[in-house]
This record gives sequence, C-alpha cells and structure tokens, in this order.
Amino acid sequence: MSGKISFQGCYVAIVTPFNPDGSLNEDGLRSNIDFLISNGVSGIVPCGTTGESATLSWDEHKRVVDIAIEQAKGRVQVIAGAGSNNTTEAIEAARHAKKSGADAIMSITPYYNKPTQEGMYRHFKAVADAVDIPMVVYNVPGRTGVNMLPETVARLCDIPQVAAVKEASGDVTQVSEIYRLCGDRLDILSGDDGLTLPILACGGRGVISVIGNAVPGKMSKMIDLYLKGNHADALKLHVELLPLSQVVFIETNPVPIKACMADLGLASGTVRLPMVPLSDGNMEKLMSVWKAYK
Repeated sequence: MSGKISFQGCYVAIVTPFNPDGSLNEDGLRSNIDFLISNGVSGIVPCGTTGESATLSWDEHKRVVDIAIEQAKGRVQVIAGAGSNNTTEAIEAARHAKKSGADAIMSITPYYNKPTQEGMYRHFKAVADAVDIPMVVYNVPGRTGVNMLPETVARLCDIPQVAAVKEASGDVTQVSEIYRLCGDRLDILSGDDGLTLPILACGGRGVISVIGNAVPGKMSKMIDLYLKGNHADALKLHVELLPLSQVVFIETNPVPIKACMADLGLASGTVRLPMVPLSDGNMEKLMSVWKAYK
C-alpha cells in the first residue's frame, strides 16, 4: 500500500434503519446516506456500534457495507466496520470491505475477552497482515472493558495500514499523549461528540460522530471552522451542540439518536433486542433538549 490515507472532518457512524418487522430497511439506509452527503460530511462509517453491529448477522453486516459503498458512489470516504473479538472474523470482515471497495476499515479493540496490550497489538497486526486496506483502530473502553494505551497506539503507527485511531476513552490527556508519541504519523479522530473540540485542540483531525446522524451540517462546520483557525466560532458551535451530545447518551446508543432521527423524518425504525426503546421519562428529557435545539 503506497502512502497512508488521510482522515479529516466529520465522519458519521451511521445507524442501521430497520423496518417494523425488524428487517433491514435498505431504502431508508440509502436515503439517510444521501442526506448526510448533501450536508457536507467527510465520510460514513457503517456497521459500527451506532449501526448495531452486535445484533447484525454477518450476511446483514456485509449487505449494509455494500449498500453504503454503492450509495456513496465515491462522493465521500466509506470506513467499513470490521471489528470482532474473534481475530479470524475481523479478518473476514476486512477482506469483504476491501473486495467491496471500502476506502478503509474501522476495527475495535477486542471486547469481552479483555486482551492485554500485547494481545491488542497482535490482533490488529494480524488483520493488517492479512488485508492490505487502511485501518482506523477504535478504542472505546466503556464498551469493550479494555483501554488501549498510547504506547500501544504508537507501536501500531509503525504498521503501514494503520492510518488513524478513533479515541473514545473520554480522556483528553490520553489523546494528548497519543499525539505526543505519534504526531502526524497518525490521524486522531474523536469518538465522543462532546469532546471533539478539545480533541481537535490536542492534535485531532475530526470525529466519528453519533449526533452527526441528525445534525451533520453543524458538526461538519464546527470542525471546518476550527481547522481553518476560526476557534471562536468553532467554540460557539461546540457550546450549541454540547447539550445534544450529552443527552443522546441518556440511554444506550443508538436508541436516543434513532428517536431524534425519527422526529426529523429520517429512517431509523426500531432497535433490536437486547436494546429496547427509550423509557417514557428519558424520551421526555431527550425531546426537551432536541426540540429546543431544533
């Protein structure tokens, strides 16, 4: 692979819309992708946590990735989710993403089996050795039970396929240390909407966003303003978006953001068990913030 791909701006971790019977809403998925692209996002990320990848069959996973690539039509980057706590499965997903024409893959630290730092490194190296495609490594301790340390990220920098890290530890000091160790060898993308601006200030280049499903234009503009040096206006947008960034995690993602999307008339649909719709009390809190924002 010649040279590393660059990542900058607002990437949206897209939801997987379902029909009332729980099946994949393919037309809705295509429509959502067009909405995001028309609002200036840099890329889309199908089959991440927000896309309920954990409840998709592998056939559904591959179908969602294929639709995303088809619908994007090269207009924006497609970073296909290709993570698993089973390294062989992660390799299989990465192979499918490359064959289908994804620009890159996003691969999460293995969850549940709680590997050591060496285990994480070997997992990602095995995927990279098997599939020559740019990789975004994804650290989200709140979901996986393990935290990938900056020193491990720095080791991964030496692997040509590793082009970026999605950092969702919630620790800006950790992000700063990653930048200190890796510098421009690695693009840092925020994994927390509410920390995007602080992470930009610590060397970040963008976000893989949840709220971008509903407000792609505002999140894209905030990042663009900051990277162009207009920090004051970027801060104003950050403050404007902050209540929404917080309330969409009032229950497990993507339950709240799907409710916001439904209110906008975007395709969202139900969530699959073991997730359930928002409680009445939390729906009231979410809609209070959402409608005030709108």
